[in-house]
Amino acid sequence: MSDEQINKLKKNIIAIGRLLWEKDLASGLNGNISARIDDESILITAHGTCLGLLKESDILQLKLDGELLEEGRVSSEKLLHTEVYKNFAETKAVVHTHTTYTNAYFLENEILDSKIFETKMTLGQVEGVPQKTPAVTDAQPVMNALKHNNIVVLRNHGVVARGDEHFDCFLLIQALEDAVKVDAISRLYSSQSKNDAVSNLMKSSTSSEKKFKLFSQEQIDEIVRVVNADAQLKELGAKTNMTMDLAVHLDETGQTYSFCFEQGRIAKVGQDDTVEFFINAPEGVWRSVFNQELDPFVATTQKKMHLRGDFAKISQWYAPCSRVFELWAQVPVE
Repeated sequence: MSDEQINKLKKNIIAIGRLLWEKDLASGLNGNISARIDDESILITAHGTCLGLLKESDILQLKLDGELLEEGRVSSEKLLHTEVYKNFAETKAVVHTHTTYTNAYFLENEILDSKIFETKMTLGQVEGVPQKTPAVTDAQPVMNALKHNNIVVLRNHGVVARGDEHFDCFLLIQALEDAVKVDAISRLYSSQSKNDAVSNLMKSSTSSEKKFKLFSQEQIDEIVRVVNADAQLKELGAKTNMTMDLAVHLDETGQTYSFCFEQGRIAKVGQDDTVEFFINAPEGVWRSVFNQELDPFVATTQKKMHLRGDFAKISQWYAPCSRVFELWAQVPVE
């Protein structure tokens, strides 16, 4: 990467730091930001810097093996940042900060599942990873959580987000902070506990103990059986007139299955890839979906899955589609 490109990355880091500060998503000398230079090195904010007042000299070059390439005191979270880049080759930006409301929420809760549609599709279920030290010393639990969502909470500490750009990370952090504010305010209007809802969400209700090979004909047949037997989906499909053609595609093998929905019921299964809505993803993402570790709408907005078709149009069937994906997860994969 040229010096000009590195200087541009530094300016992006400075701009995002200022934005985080102005939106009350960073305070004091807390938080750090990094950017990938190449496969071997990154830029990262130095220890003891204020994200709202960063200078180019506050941003240091660091090799992924931990070697500092210029004079300065590197961030205490260098392990967290370098491990993200090692584990996720597509990641180009990482932001870690200590957000007030998010930290407060996760002192008392282990996960957040927002009820607001826009937030639900952006964040999905956000996990809190136990944190026992002031800086991350065991990064593996964080890496495991980041496989399923681009934002993760470090309990008793803060949040970390990864993405293609720093602004992507900012949007996730801001959305999460807003989501926990909404949750806090909603509790003022209702004394009803959400603990039961969270417990139900975490339970895995499978219709069969048998596990199926991913994208096998046997798995598809079982999905059709489960979907067409569900009374809730039948009601939702009729109410929303869910009539469309949707295809799913496994990147590694090229396998495609198309589902013809009529009023929420699967009337026909084929292998047509020219349908109105086409979803493709690699094997790891599909496994996360079928194991209820990743919401398909979130996977699409976070670009883990790719949707061909009018997202606004398919959103009108959000409720029945969400039910379909719940039912898919009742057909466990090997």
